[in-house]
Amino acid sequence: MPTVRPPAVAGLFYPARPDELSAQVDSLLAQGRRALPRLTGAGPVKALVVPHAGYVYSGPTAGIGYAALDGAYERVVLLGPCHHVGTAYLALPGADSLRTPLGDVPVWREGAALVEKLPEVIVSPEVHAREHSLEVQLPFIQTVLGADTPVLPLAVGWARPASVAAVLDAVWGGPETLVVVSSDLSHYLPHTTAREVDQATLAQIMALSPELSSDQACGVYPVNGLSWAARRRGLRPQLLDYRNSGDTAGDRSAVVGYAAVAYQTEAPDAV
Repeated sequence: MPTVRPPAVAGLFYPARPDELSAQVDSLLAQGRRALPRLTGAGPVKALVVPHAGYVYSGPTAGIGYAALDGAYERVVLLGPCHHVGTAYLALPGADSLRTPLGDVPVWREGAALVEKLPEVIVSPEVHAREHSLEVQLPFIQTVLGADTPVLPLAVGWARPASVAAVLDAVWGGPETLVVVSSDLSHYLPHTTAREVDQATLAQIMALSPELSSDQACGVYPVNGLSWAARRRGLRPQLLDYRNSGDTAGDRSAVVGYAAVAYQTEAPDAV
C-alpha cells in the first residue's frame, strides 16, 4: 500500500482548511509578485532559499521567493533542517507522498532511489514526522508548480557542506530540477541586533561561503551545502527580500530573521 506522510503543522503554521490555505498562499504570491525585484542572473532560477516559520510571520518573504519562479520545473529537491529528531545524515521520509490540506504531493521516486544508495542518506520516518521546515514549503510548491509536481524531501542533519553537495550532485539535473532550501536566519535577538547579525550572514551567503554557523541560520547545514554546490556550478545568488518577525507580526524584542535568495547562472554582461 502507498504510504503518506501526514501534515504535522496544519492549523498551526498555516491554515488547515483548504479554502483558507489556498486563499492565503494566493495572497502571499500576489504580494510577492508586486514586491519582487528584477532578477539579475541568466536563465531560470535554479535554487531558492526561503524561510519556514508560520505564514503570518515569514509568508511575505516566502511569497517573494516563490514569485521568482517562472520556469517549467518537473521536480523539486527540497532540503530543510531537523528541529525535533537529530541525525548526522540527510533523511528521506520513507513515504510515497506528502499530504497537505491542498492534497498529496508525490515523492520523486527515481530521485529517492538514487540518493538512498549514498552513504550520506538514510530513510527515517521519525525525522520527518514532526518536521515543519519542509512541510510549510509544500503548499507554495503545489500552488506555483502544480499539485502533481514531485518533490524529493530531505531533512538535513549535521552534515558537512561537501556531503550535502554530494547528494545534490546526484539529483542536480538541469533547468527542469529546482532546488529549494528551507531556512530561517537569526533567532530571538532584539530587532536592531537581528538586522545587523542577519546582514553579516547574508553577506556570507552572497559570497557563497559554506561556513555559516548554527547561530546564524537554523538551516545552516543545507544552506552551506547549497553554497558549496552553487560555487562549483557557477551560480550567482541574489537577495530578493529580507525582514524579520518584528517587521511582520511579532514582538520586536525577540525576533526571527527571514530571507529569500534566488540562484541563477551568472549573466553574460556580469562576467
